[in-house]
Amino acid sequence: LYRATADKRWLDLAKYFLDARHGKGGEYSQDHKPVVEQREAVGHAVRANYMYSGMADVAALRGDEKYVEAIHALWDNVVTKKLHLTGGVGARAAGEAYGDNYELPNRCYNETCAAIGYLFWNHRMFLMTGESKYMDVFERTLYNGFLSGVSLSGDRFFYPNPLEYDGSEANNHGHAGRAPWFGCACCPPNTLRTVASVGGYAYAVEDDRLFVNLYAEGQAKATVGGNEVTVVQETRYPWSGDVKFTLNPKKAGRFDLSLRIPGWVGGKPVPSDLYRYEDASPAEWIIKINGKPVSPEVVDGYARLDREWKSGDVVELHLGMPVRRVA
Repeated sequence: LYRATADKRWLDLAKYFLDARHGKGGEYSQDHKPVVEQREAVGHAVRANYMYSGMADVAALRGDEKYVEAIHALWDNVVTKKLHLTGGVGARAAGEAYGDNYELPNRCYNETCAAIGYLFWNHRMFLMTGESKYMDVFERTLYNGFLSGVSLSGDRFFYPNPLEYDGSEANNHGHAGRAPWFGCACCPPNTLRTVASVGGYAYAVEDDRLFVNLYAEGQAKATVGGNEVTVVQETRYPWSGDVKFTLNPKKAGRFDLSLRIPGWVGGKPVPSDLYRYEDASPAEWIIKINGKPVSPEVVDGYARLDREWKSGDVVELHLGMPVRRVA
């Protein structure tokens, strides 16, 4: 409401709701200590990730240093100690909860809605900082920890998403395999609204800078530095690392096109030491503008193409995709 209206009362109210959690409850509901004193992700993973998303908004929109410190520490705790390889979170079935540090069993819970909340949280961390590592985690969760929650036909769902499953145990809230519905029906509609919203995460704008966060076939329109720009993206990603952009600004003009160079290209599966590639050598990546190779500066994980653009300019990105074993 604050972002839509610029009425500061809504932002103050958001902070009040968080500050009102004085630490008189328990870890299950993240009310075991004031939110600005929390440094470890605990309790029900869905409500945790929704709360952390709200904390990230308050941190960013108010510039509150206590909130900034707390939300960065909480994010670091998850990505260094509580993140499954799929990007799923919330290891324990008991309490649908985050487990202890390094409690990452193959027969985990990893609720679909927890992955969705984790997407929200990571996107907000990116919006606050402009750093690609948050979208690296977002991408891993999007393609693995979240997408596993829905069938290709779009009408059957997983509530939990274990890494190991025998194919017959009725571990999906009484169902063996994906189910058409649940008595507690949070995951199906949450999954479908997230699929419908994916386009909103692909790009971002800051002044005269256009960020490309996700690589997916499609067309987007954005106002960059006061200029309306249409971007057509052609790719088979993630099956191929080749992406082609055709830029059509309404009028020729200078702006910064920032392409995310994923951490896995640089030899890191996640932005921490929790997982590593056995072959950690960086993969090749190449950018061409109108057929000519360029060597852009990479800042915070984004290759920055700052130049005068005209309608019909073509940018080609190649990301090497070697098959790697993860330890």
